[in-house]
Amino acid sequence: MSGAEFLKEETRNLSEANGPKSLLPTSLRSTETALNCCWAIDQWTHWRQQAHDIKQYTLAHLDELLDQFTANLERKGFKVLWAADAEEANQLVLDIAKKHNAKTAVKAKSMVSEEIGLNHFLADRGITALETDLGEYIVQLAGQRPTHIVTPALHLSKEEIGKLFADKLGVKETSVPEELTALARKILRQKFCEADLGFSGVNFGIAETGTLCLVENEGNIGLSTSAPKVHIAFMGIEKLLPRLADLPLFLNMLPRMGTGQKLTTYTHLFNGPAPGREMYVILVDNGRTKALADPEFRQILQCIRCGLCMNHCPVYRQVGGWAYGWVYPGPLGEVLVPSLLGIEKTWKLPFACSLCGACTSICTVKIDLAHCIVKLRKRAVKAGTPAGNLLQTLIWKNYAFWMQSNRRFRLTMFGVKTGIRLAPFLPWHPNMLGAWTRGRALPQVPKEGSFRDWWKKKN
Repeated sequence: MSGAEFLKEETRNLSEANGPKSLLPTSLRSTETALNCCWAIDQWTHWRQQAHDIKQYTLAHLDELLDQFTANLERKGFKVLWAADAEEANQLVLDIAKKHNAKTAVKAKSMVSEEIGLNHFLADRGITALETDLGEYIVQLAGQRPTHIVTPALHLSKEEIGKLFADKLGVKETSVPEELTALARKILRQKFCEADLGFSGVNFGIAETGTLCLVENEGNIGLSTSAPKVHIAFMGIEKLLPRLADLPLFLNMLPRMGTGQKLTTYTHLFNGPAPGREMYVILVDNGRTKALADPEFRQILQCIRCGLCMNHCPVYRQVGGWAYGWVYPGPLGEVLVPSLLGIEKTWKLPFACSLCGACTSICTVKIDLAHCIVKLRKRAVKAGTPAGNLLQTLIWKNYAFWMQSNRRFRLTMFGVKTGIRLAPFLPWHPNMLGAWTRGRALPQVPKEGSFRDWWKKKN
């Protein structure tokens, strides 16, 4: 079965999994009116509910919207291809590259292309794909993986980037951000002109009109998609919006929550290829229909990749993006990755969480990430993964016992603080907690005591 046949078969069978379909909710019909009264951030609660309703409607009608979207794309001259998984998506790109005798490509930021490992796949076949988003370009030069989905080089200082540029590009070392940006711009501008292919992701696809919407701040998307004669856009099948009238809400929310801007610097709307050029849209499943058919975790497909949950996650802020092992870190990764790849392969991720609930309280489209993580933990135990072995069971039963009363909790924290103070004097201290203490320092115990002590002292 071809990728197109597979996806069409899967999406047409989603009606039963999604429950009875309804007409477009009244709240969605009034999106334009609602936007007129909610430009101020005071309307955040209303924005979130609107975005949540739109994305819920999209998932409930995904089969119909995909048919509408692809028909409108093809009518406008796009070439639409379907990929059931990463292997098929990469092969489609390779076929296009061979057709156009392409050897070089410039690549705008695309999380789906990160999912499928596009850069490494093409490099192994003699095709160079150069990242043009400044953060992605820096990470690619360093031979590293991104540490954040919005700001890929978040883990590097300007001094480290200056040294990297000097080592890799043979330029004079500097740590002035404007000078570093100018150096990258000068080099990338030439690459845009020379590239045979241009790759991009898609932020939103509009089913009603067959429009691709891409947003950015640097201008590299505009050049990556217009300078080469062939543009290939990767799009997860869930990135749809039903109508063009729904788009302004998301254009207002995404930059505010992703980068703290009212609007991105550039918003690109693609409505078909220019004369003499070709545009391909590769619709990628890669586990999404599996997630869509699961009522407990379908909501993760509402995500618009703003990265806000990561910014508010205390675990992510301590361990960074690489610790999660795949493309999507933070609370998003803890739910999305098991949904796409299966809990058997990713059972550790739901346990990388303090269950503080910050991700749920801040999520732009009201995904209940915290409860999804709890349910995934339960599923990991039931699946017979190491999370459910005897040692783990005993540890968590013991933890539950000590957390069930205020007195036990205070006694536990007294023991923890005493242990931290005494640990440096113990001969086995460096290996006491295994890999954790070999790579990290133990937290310092506050001299003024706990928050409870502070609260009591301040009356």
